[in-house]
Amino acid sequence: MVYMALLWSPQPIVIPKPEVPGKQVVLDPSMPVMAPRSEQVLGTQKVTATGYTAGVESTGKGPKHPQYGITYSGVKVRRDKETVSTIAADPKLFPLGSILYIPGYGYGIVADTGSAIKGNKIDLYFPTTKQVYKEWGKKDVEVQVIKQGDGKCTEKMLDELSEAIDVYKSVPDSWLDKAV
Repeated sequence: MVYMALLWSPQPIVIPKPEVPGKQVVLDPSMPVMAPRSEQVLGTQKVTATGYTAGVESTGKGPKHPQYGITYSGVKVRRDKETVSTIAADPKLFPLGSILYIPGYGYGIVADTGSAIKGNKIDLYFPTTKQVYKEWGKKDVEVQVIKQGDGKCTEKMLDELSEAIDVYKSVPDSWLDKAV
């Protein structure tokens, strides 16, 4: 924001608006969302996290398959570093709809399961295999459970959560308290 000011010159001079200290949150550019506050974390779980794609190499489905890119819950896979991405987990450990914070990946919502995803394993969605290998590979991480799912994940849930994280850069308490 800038103010227009007239000084001794008859021409308007642009003077930048002074910054108000303490009013701006500076984000690490490598992590476009903020980790949850400690009081938002229900618990932590050590897991082995791998990456997957919607393609044949991960799902056995090609782009012409009617279920290509569709998760077990019925929502379309998505990867959005600035809001929330779909992930796969063992529903006995993390029911569908659970919201996790994965260090180095961001927020994930359990929308999928996988035949190899049992126990303390999760699968993180990436659009391409190149991204899987370049950005993730296979890592042991301690995830933070932000909300325990109720066994469902819908496009409406994903859209609302995505919008909330886009605005607040983390999951706001008001979103965690509401029943979706």
